Order: sequence, then C-alpha cells, then structure tokens
Amino acid sequence: MSVLVEVRDLIKTFGEGEAETRVLRGLDLTLETGELSALLGPSGSGKSTLLTILGTLLKPSSGLHTMLGVDLAAARDAELTEFRNRHIGFVFQFHHLLPDFTALENVMFPTAVMAGRETASARTRAAELLERVGLADRMHFLAPKLSGGQKQRVAIARALMNRPELVLADEPTGNLDRDSAEQVMALIGEINSEEETTFLISTHDENIAAHCRRRILVRDGRVEG
Repeated sequence: MSVLVEVRDLIKTFGEGEAETRVLRGLDLTLETGELSALLGPSGSGKSTLLTILGTLLKPSSGLHTMLGVDLAAARDAELTEFRNRHIGFVFQFHHLLPDFTALENVMFPTAVMAGRETASARTRAAELLERVGLADRMHFLAPKLSGGQKQRVAIARALMNRPELVLADEPTGNLDRDSAEQVMALIGEINSEEETTFLISTHDENIAAHCRRRILVRDGRVEG
C-alpha cells in the first residue's frame, strides 16, 4: 500500500478571542490506498470537522494536509473544488438524491456538472455502477420510488462515478434498518476489495465499525492510539 492522505499537526479553530474554540488539537493521521477504516469518537470529539477537512470542504487553521502528494492546506478554493470533483467521493447519512431525477440521472450528476453536459460515456459508466450495486432494474425509477436502502446504494454509485481514490462516508447507514445497513456495508466492502477504493466511514455504530479493517478513534481533537 502507498500513502494516499496525510495530515500532521492539524489544528482547526472556530471563532476569535474569548469565543475561540479549538476543535482539532494537533491531529495526526495517515490513510493508505485501499484502506477500509471506521472513524469513531464521541459527539464533539472533532471527527466531523476532520471529515470535512479531508473532503476539502473546510480548510484547517494550520498543519499539513496532503493527498496524492498535493498540498491541500495551501491550495486555492478553485483548486480544491477541481481536486475534490476528481479525487473524492461522498456518501452522507441522508442520500441527497434529486427527487425529479431517475437513479441513472442522479448517478450521472457529478460527471454532468464537471463536463457541463450529459455524455454517452457518463451514461454508460452510471449504468455499469447501478448494475454493480444491484439496481440495474431500477435505474429508470425516480428517486422517490426507491426504498431507503436502494437510495443509499444509488448514493454509493454516485460517489464512485468519477473514479475517486477516496470515499468519505458520514453515517451512511444511519437512516437504514439493520438488514439494509448490513447490505450497504457488504457492498462497500466488496468495492473496497475489488477496486482498492479507500473508504473512511464515520459512525457511532459498533456493528458498522466491525465491517472495517481499521478503527480510528478521535477524542478531544486528536487521534488516539
């Protein structure tokens, strides 16, 4: 395995003066290509802030943050947007599918945004991904016609659309029943093993963490252990 993401002495503060709050307190973390890791920690520990920084949606106050050798802490906003679109996928607790679009159109959306239009290759890629997640027979269904578990599988396919090296998942099974959650995690495990996509999954659920090969515990703004 090779190093995909590295953060060193990462600090993030919010507010100024007496209102200043330090959420990350010199956090260190390395993610290697092909990892399937659970990000754990109590509420207020800093794990959501860390996930947001790793996704380049928030800049650290100070410290090192690199991915694929790129210094993201020093990058401009436009550079971060381009990097994020090409190299990072997201799966959230709420699937955030567009209700007036089909499953296929929702999966194509990231590439359509980048290209400024729908392309034949994007349609082919989206269809292949929906088949991969077991929804070939649902690709032309509007999002509201899908079950919760199916919607989350569409969200996973969408996250993989641009072939990202890293997928960040924030409580991806939080709104699912146990059977659907197990199916989603089994799917993530298969994709991780077969395509070596790195997954970092933030969760409070020990059953979900058990599917991951590495546990990363964040407490008081630092990684423990």
